[in-house]
Amino acid sequence: MTEPVWTLEIIFKEDGYQTRADARLRSGGREVHGVGRAKRNPTDPEMPAVGEELAAARALSEVAHKLVHQAAEAIEAFEGHRVELRT
Repeated sequence: MTEPVWTLEIIFKEDGYQTRADARLRSGGREVHGVGRAKRNPTDPEMPAVGEELAAARALSEVAHKLVHQAAEAIEAFEGHRVELRT
């Protein structure tokens, strides 16, 4: 039996003072997508890595929340009642 492999891809788009990160987590035929944004104050120095880090963190946070939600739905389907998972 082979070990499961999850592939994560984060694509960044920068537009002036804004950075957008699209995170896609793939496993087999399944994909979970999250979006994160960061906005730089025009008076702040240009530090693209900071905007990318913030946008990526927010996109990954959305992916994580979706994974928890999907896991809860799978447990609910099996158990036959509502469950709450702590994050």
